[in-house]
Amino acid sequence: MDETFQPITLYVDADACPVKPEIYRVAARHGVKVFVVSNAFLQVPQDPLIERVIVGSGFDAADDWIAERACRGAIVITADIPLASRCVKAGAEVIGPTGKPFSEASIGMALATRNLMEDLRAMGEVTGGPKAFSQKDRSAFLSALDVAINRLKRAGFGSSAP
Repeated sequence: MDETFQPITLYVDADACPVKPEIYRVAARHGVKVFVVSNAFLQVPQDPLIERVIVGSGFDAADDWIAERACRGAIVITADIPLASRCVKAGAEVIGPTGKPFSEASIGMALATRNLMEDLRAMGEVTGGPKAFSQKDRSAFLSALDVAINRLKRAGFGSSAP
């Protein structure tokens, strides 16, 4: 095996992730290792490529576990903007569950918007949450994940499967 070979690894911020079944299907198709990271027990498929990681219940424990491992060749699935920012800075590909990719170019605006919305909610100005997750979001996510895996393969990263 080539010494420079590095497998593609998926890290899933899993506690509120609505696309876990899609992640498992795409990962199996590409032979990619998946770490499903959560604060509590979550059911995951019996598959050697899928590993459940239960972190402590401390604030941001799952985020910290993922951020410490994020690097080039990793894909992080999260809706958490501060975690996305940490992972983008570490060189990982980052995709939200709606298929929105985060990049160096977009993460600053995403953080600013998140902070503004948090301030508005604190002042009672905003009472609604995010819009409902749709089939269109699921489809966009599947496409974005496939694009990210194929981009990493073209960059020389590979699958975990023999």
